Amino acid sequence: MPRTRGRAPTGGRADALSREIIVGAAVALLDERGERGLTFRLLAKQLNTGPGALYWHVANKDELVALAADQVLGHAFAAVPRLEEGAGAGLRALAIAVFDALDRHPWAASHVTAPATLANALRLLDRIGTLVARTGLPAERHFAVSTAISYYITGVSAQIIAPRSALDSTTSRDAFLTQTAERWEELDPADYPFLTRTTTDLRDHDDRDQFTTGLDLLLNGLNTTADPRPPA
Repeated sequence: MPRTRGRAPTGGRADALSREIIVGAAVALLDERGERGLTFRLLAKQLNTGPGALYWHVANKDELVALAADQVLGHAFAAVPRLEEGAGAGLRALAIAVFDALDRHPWAASHVTAPATLANALRLLDRIGTLVARTGLPAERHFAVSTAISYYITGVSAQIIAPRSALDSTTSRDAFLTQTAERWEELDPADYPFLTRTTTDLRDHDDRDQFTTGLDLLLNGLNTTADPRPPA
């Protein structure tokens, strides 16, 4: 992003900074304090500079949080080597790496948006598309399938993880799920037969298992579509 966008820094301190350093420090503060606790004043104090130096690199808090989430995504992306493995295995490894990274940084989950616009989100979609292109799908289906997989990875991760970042410090995930399960138990079984019999599952379920269950259904469908031949 051009350095002409923000307010000019004072004292030359901005020259000792970079957007990458600022975003990395923001990630640490977001992990510690959450999105509400991140301010430019506190970030400037952490970096031993003034807020004006930060605005020289980043326009506002919304942009900073988006860049921080994209950096988290980039770290997940970098953790998955480019192995010459099957497309399905590669997609699964990539998806789980992204989920685990967002699970470690819950504030980031709702800020990885689709369609992709920031650098690492673009790389993620391109890697997904490259792997999909290695399947037996016809080329005219590559875009639709690749974006569907991308939306699953980012969207379902956000649906599972983001609610945790909205909980206050006195409400744990377990307490939240227990409260929700109790609400389900109060429903009329005649109207909600599935929900009323699965309250224990809601209390005890594992978020990562929930994510990979849907992921495997999606990738199994991809395998069937790409190679519709019946098993030998």
